[in-house]
Amino acid sequence: MADLRNLETFVWVAHLGGFRAAAEKLNTTQPAVSQRIALLEAELGVRLFDREPRRVVLTPKGNELLLYAERMIQLHADLLQAAREKKAMRGTVRLGVAETIVHTWLAQLIERMHAEYPALTLEIDVDTSPFLRERLVSHQLDIAFLLGPVSEPRMKNVALSSYPMAWVASPELSVGPEPVPLDVLARWPIITYPRNTRPYIAIREMMTRSDMPNLRMYGNASLSTIVRMTLDKIGISAIPPVVIQRELAEKRLRLLRAEQQLPDLSFTATFPVKPDSYMAEAVAEVARDLARMETKRRKRRA
Repeated sequence: MADLRNLETFVWVAHLGGFRAAAEKLNTTQPAVSQRIALLEAELGVRLFDREPRRVVLTPKGNELLLYAERMIQLHADLLQAAREKKAMRGTVRLGVAETIVHTWLAQLIERMHAEYPALTLEIDVDTSPFLRERLVSHQLDIAFLLGPVSEPRMKNVALSSYPMAWVASPELSVGPEPVPLDVLARWPIITYPRNTRPYIAIREMMTRSDMPNLRMYGNASLSTIVRMTLDKIGISAIPPVVIQRELAEKRLRLLRAEQQLPDLSFTATFPVKPDSYMAEAVAEVARDLARMETKRRKRRA
């Protein structure tokens, strides 16, 4: 199949009547234009132009093929326009989501995607970041909102939200004066994300450095369950305050100021780069906009 760049060069040489004028139009050199025309003529097996002293003119066959070249270029332009047109983009995007995002702006993303891309369908799976990463790498997901970035070949990471973590307890739990030492926190079970996640590992390492052999940690993949266990005074949780705004406002839970802070949770929209990744990229762009707006709202409230 003829190279579109060579076809475009052919069209402009025909319309402008010379290699130099076409080179200026295409922002290239005259030898490059000559080479493209020579390649196209060799591929098609015909002579497209007759070279005259001051200009080039189409051969009868070149004049016949010019119309086809123009159609191919227009079809290519129409193809790109259709791909970029939101209303025309259709298909199914397999989206994996970490639960923290579910509790923040996922509903807004679904609403906005439906408004801007009505022919695009989202299949949503909620899971922990390690499992989402595995499914991305094995191409079982098209895109995921997870604790990133994912350092794999041909993976694109788009920065989203970053949430601070906090120690959280029931007001009825007698923890003592603040800042609370780690060994005091460790008197209760620490309830947080599952064992194979970054938050769990970071807390385990933090406590290990402080030499707490009797530490009890309850990892759970459900944030709702973690909140319920904290409300029931089973232990002290380590979660982002953004997911318990109602409980904090109603004073059913409180934040504890500890001697050692927890690491932030930083999320990315990550997707493998492949021929149909433009759909995943559209989802990532909407997610990035919503994450930025949500971050600005949190900063205004702070």
